[in-house]
Amino acid sequence: MSRTFQAAPLRATIAAIIQAAGSSAQEAKTVADNLVLANLSGHDSHGVGMVPRYVDAVLEGGLKPNASVKVQFDGGSLLALDGQRGYGQVVGEQAMTLAIQRAQETGSCVMALAHAHHLGRIGHFAEMAVARGLVSIHFVNVQSRPVVAPFGGGDGRYGTNPFTVGIPLAGREPFVLDFATSRVAQGKMRVAHNEGRQVEPGYLIDEQGRPTTNPGVVVVPQPGGMFGALLAFGEHKGYGMAVACELLGGALTGSGTWHRPADNQRAVINGMFTIVVDPRKLGTQASFEGEALAFVDWLKQSPPAPGGDGVLLAGEPERRARREREAHGFAVDDQTWGEIVAAAGKVGARIA
Repeated sequence: MSRTFQAAPLRATIAAIIQAAGSSAQEAKTVADNLVLANLSGHDSHGVGMVPRYVDAVLEGGLKPNASVKVQFDGGSLLALDGQRGYGQVVGEQAMTLAIQRAQETGSCVMALAHAHHLGRIGHFAEMAVARGLVSIHFVNVQSRPVVAPFGGGDGRYGTNPFTVGIPLAGREPFVLDFATSRVAQGKMRVAHNEGRQVEPGYLIDEQGRPTTNPGVVVVPQPGGMFGALLAFGEHKGYGMAVACELLGGALTGSGTWHRPADNQRAVINGMFTIVVDPRKLGTQASFEGEALAFVDWLKQSPPAPGGDGVLLAGEPERRARREREAHGFAVDDQTWGEIVAAAGKVGARIA
């Protein structure tokens, strides 16, 4: 069973919980807006269902309310920043604002963000860049219980390690590619488990390394306290990209990589290595705009595959979902809503 929510009242409810957990009113609003936007975009895995984990992380001390991004090194077009374990929705926006400003000034910026708490949907940061006509590329690692098996391995050794690219298209909606390097995001398994669903074959292995369709193997401890693992997308190719995200997002940024036994801490720490480029300063703006549109139009001219709806570009499904869910609301399953209500109770927030 589930309940249908409209975006505006749910934003207010989530903001009240985050504020009760110690955040300023503005920080709580930023976090709530970001989480609800993820739900509206069709990515419930990164939406309001994260609130119980955030509350636990605050209470454990792994997530620091009201922290701001700290500049560790400023080399003009090179920025090294520390998120100080603040809400990723906040320090991530602060970091991207700095990177965007530098790219507009100098033509490009390489930004390394370390020690941010869960950044949420990385596509949000690419959308910030493309809204200003900039290209952005993001490599992100995840320090939390390792939930993805390396290709050829039988247990979890690293996180879902997202990769994202944002590219503006002149006069059109942008191209925003945003995906976990696992076959599916960990949060989608949490949603499926809470809804009591099995998932498609090929996503998971159980605690013995055997294929399974039970999402619970990566959500709750299995017999003996062990967990299963997600598989990388594209076999060795997705695995290779995941390693690149770990080495760039974790090692190069100074945020750290995962190479220790799993623990039960609820904090999720992200490092993000970002490249932002202003095509207007690169000298290729005119050809970029023309060639990009010509290629997109060429793709769109492909006839729909049998039984399909035609060719889509990355970013289109999210924008379509936003229009539909803003108009009609979206569902939150009863298990997830119960967890949100329980989290509110832990910090003394009263919600309906």
